[in-house]
Amino acid sequence: MNHTLKPDTGDGMLYNLLVSGAGQFDSILKHAADWKVQIICTQVDHLKKNKVKLTTHSFRNDPSEYFYPASTVKLPIAILALQKLRELKIPGLTMNSTMITEAEGPVQTAVSTDPSAVNGKPTIAQYIRKILLVSDNDAFNRLYEFLGQEYINRNLHRMGYTDTRIIHRLSIFLSEKDNRHTNPVRFLDDSGKLLYYKPAETSTWDYAQEKTPVAQYLMGKGFIRGDELVNQPFDFSTKNRMPLGDLHAILTSIIFPESVPAKQRFHLQEEDYLFLRKCMSILPRESKSPAYDTTRYGDNIVKFIYYGAASGNADTTIRIFNKPGDAYGFMTDAAYVADFKNKRDFLLSATIYCNSDSIFNDDHYDYDAIGFPFMRNLGRLIHEKEIHRTPTREPGWSGFLFNYKE
Repeated sequence: MNHTLKPDTGDGMLYNLLVSGAGQFDSILKHAADWKVQIICTQVDHLKKNKVKLTTHSFRNDPSEYFYPASTVKLPIAILALQKLRELKIPGLTMNSTMITEAEGPVQTAVSTDPSAVNGKPTIAQYIRKILLVSDNDAFNRLYEFLGQEYINRNLHRMGYTDTRIIHRLSIFLSEKDNRHTNPVRFLDDSGKLLYYKPAETSTWDYAQEKTPVAQYLMGKGFIRGDELVNQPFDFSTKNRMPLGDLHAILTSIIFPESVPAKQRFHLQEEDYLFLRKCMSILPRESKSPAYDTTRYGDNIVKFIYYGAASGNADTTIRIFNKPGDAYGFMTDAAYVADFKNKRDFLLSATIYCNSDSIFNDDHYDYDAIGFPFMRNLGRLIHEKEIHRTPTREPGWSGFLFNYKE
């Protein structure tokens, strides 16, 4: 097949690799602009003393091209929740402290129990487990409410992620104003004593100042509102945003924190990094708390890259530390793939738009026909390339091997 699309990637490595992919990516290359395909891949060379050299390649990586990030925004929220705990420096306050969410106003909801926890009590740790194991929306909303809109966005912008904005809860439809209001939250110790109280907050953060033209947020030819088809583009200008480059950098900062600039490192300690990595890589059947029905939550339910969310058991000699998301026809995943058997690893992030009828909210998206095959084939293509590449030295895997039975 002749491809008229020119690589816009500097060295063109990923473009050439896709062309060589035995026809699997012909449609991707043909429709790359229409399907808003973006890919970032980082080659990892391990050096002495657990240091690494990272070499990054990209295909159509464009921070100005909007895509809806869906559940991928849960990754920075999980990280920031641990960071805020560290910053508070309150004796006895940890990720395992009981977290009681209160309600202030008619649209907010309260939470005082968590049936998924062994002791029945909600905690930041349990919310993060649910976010990273099965992409739980309510768990995300509770951490969003703990952090508050201003803390989230001011910290991300301070770190250099100025094109990212996280401004609303997920799966519940609230007004822009209501999403600025976040709940009061109390933290208690095991005896019920108050450790910390975060009052209700109202964000005054002005994200309307961003430079992206509103026209870039108008997509498709129609959308469903109630039972009605509205024949006009859907407006994403008040939705969350996270460019693929920001997502890839955030993932890299958790996997190899010393490899990113100091300003892009979250204020975490080693046990926080280990906790996040374990939660990102554990399979639902391996989890005891929360425990999941494996007929509903298979091994690969949140493993898009390499597995395409396919049914069946995962190869546990390969661990995927990732955070995916799909909504409104957009599918995205950011993953660190560690092949312990072949002693290879790489970082890979990708997004694709799977909405051939250009109608939003109709639940007729092309995830199965386009999105999942793309993610699976791409992950395996990069994996195969890495297996045949001669590394500088074998990975040490310090900080990536876990006992998932604990």
